[in-house]
Amino acid sequence: MTTDTALILSKRTLDVLKNFASINSNILVKPGNNIRTVSPIKNVMGEATVEETFDIEFGIWDLNKFLGTISLFDNPEFEFHEKYVIIRDTNKKSEVLYYYSEPRLLTTVNKEIKMPDSVVECSLSQETFNDVLRAASVLQVSDIAIRSNGNEMEIVALDKNDSTTNNYSVGLGQLPHGDHDFIFYFKADNFKMLPGDYEISITDKVISQFKKVNDNLTYWVALESDSYYNG
Repeated sequence: MTTDTALILSKRTLDVLKNFASINSNILVKPGNNIRTVSPIKNVMGEATVEETFDIEFGIWDLNKFLGTISLFDNPEFEFHEKYVIIRDTNKKSEVLYYYSEPRLLTTVNKEIKMPDSVVECSLSQETFNDVLRAASVLQVSDIAIRSNGNEMEIVALDKNDSTTNNYSVGLGQLPHGDHDFIFYFKADNFKMLPGDYEISITDKVISQFKKVNDNLTYWVALESDSYYNG
């Protein structure tokens, strides 16, 4: 099976693939216009709706290598076949035949995530997101928390196992219900989102959702097991 015409992947689609490569080095793209990935231990998942529609299923074992191959071309276009894709410059003078991986060798997303009802929701700007991750790197702490602090909510870079370690916090606004007591822990390394503003929904069932504002891009990130919520 072959696509009727060659595809040219948009910059956004390539950016999504580069980002997903940071979550998992391999990927299985199914027919349609949704691209999904999941980390090897399945604690981070990403899903994007893209402008291109893929007619066939194809698997890539080393996504960074695939993206590196694409970078060999100034204006690449893609002709998808059953077992391989031909990548060529639009001037047709150079091309690469790139074979797919067997799907059974790949880490795949086999079912839809059905989010339970959220117990905490908040907005996170790109600036705040960047500041907190940079603070975690500078302070050399591995944890991020979203927690209640009196009647307010805050996001904190900290070491949850050492209360005497320096931490960095940014307020996220008033709590909708001031009597809620919670702290949701994440590993900083699991925050692999593309830059942007996000709407966050957190459940008390070990999962959180980060939906990029004005974009069909969503991530799900597992909470650490010692997270706590008292509603």
